[in-house]
Amino acid sequence: MKTASFFIASFLFFLVSNIQAQTVYYDADQFQLIGKVTEQTETRYERLPAYLKETCRPPVWHLGKNSSGLAIRFRTNSSSISAKWELLQDNRMNHMTDTGIKGVDLYAWEKDHWQPMKAGLPTGKTNEQTIISNMTPQEREYILFLPLYDGVISLSIGIDSTAFIKNPALPYPDTTHPILVYGTSITQGGCATRPGMSYTNILSRKLNREVINLGFSGNGQLDYEIAELMATRNDASMFILDFIPNVNATQLTERTNTFFSIIRKANPKTPVLFVETVIFPHSFYDKKTYETITEKNKLLKEEYEKIKRCGDKNIYYLTCDNLIGNDGESTVDGIHLTDIGFLRISEALFKKIKHIE
Repeated sequence: MKTASFFIASFLFFLVSNIQAQTVYYDADQFQLIGKVTEQTETRYERLPAYLKETCRPPVWHLGKNSSGLAIRFRTNSSSISAKWELLQDNRMNHMTDTGIKGVDLYAWEKDHWQPMKAGLPTGKTNEQTIISNMTPQEREYILFLPLYDGVISLSIGIDSTAFIKNPALPYPDTTHPILVYGTSITQGGCATRPGMSYTNILSRKLNREVINLGFSGNGQLDYEIAELMATRNDASMFILDFIPNVNATQLTERTNTFFSIIRKANPKTPVLFVETVIFPHSFYDKKTYETITEKNKLLKEEYEKIKRCGDKNIYYLTCDNLIGNDGESTVDGIHLTDIGFLRISEALFKKIKHIE
């Protein structure tokens, strides 16, 4: 009798284990997506509105297809979380990890902060991976950060067949008053090892507020179309302008005031923060680079002072001092940031934002 009971119990355990081991996928289109400046895009997982396709510079338009700063919010009681995602291009670069370029990055809400869990590692243009498993099957809130330097055609979230998945119950990150950040490849996320480590995504977690990423690699060149797009967000709590590495001296002096004025006309009281470029570590030896970046920082300060003299009381300035530290360890290639660099710049921006507020 005891033997029969043992076999029945073992069989039931085996049966339940196999049921729980089955993964069911849900189209992520049904869950909250944060980090977009507008919903008027050609497809869901991109950053620029469709109407800019014919008017903005082609490189900016194509970079807008990258999903940097976008994230899916959901909750589930599953003991495992999986993801399927199809990439737009399956990009690869020689100075950035594939996981940062085209992976996904999962965090969970724990009491009062977002806790990193594990990244989904890409294997090609189409990907399917169990990100985390063997968890206690309790309800948790999640955020899944999307690729920084590639686009997403489709995305599905996988959970246990016996579990539920729903839209978030907690209003985190707060989407009512987003921060919009305009900039370059550093803003876009080059070269974070995983999507959650770009400085806009770190800021979003630190502030628990939506931070919209309008970084365009090599193309943060003060395009007025982007200023007009930013200006439409009258609900923004702040605009951050971090474009210096991508402009030359002429562009800086001729376009900065106009770019700012477009935003300011539609948002007369919203704080605008100008950010100097970091002092690239290799400029300690490369004197030409040092002269170029220090001259551009000087010109930016002059443009800021001109605006301030005109009576604008809601503009602010962040110098390059200690933006990424002074030990030279914050970049991959002398320019683009490591995770250490992104953490340091996010901390500097966080302190400045809290001071302004």
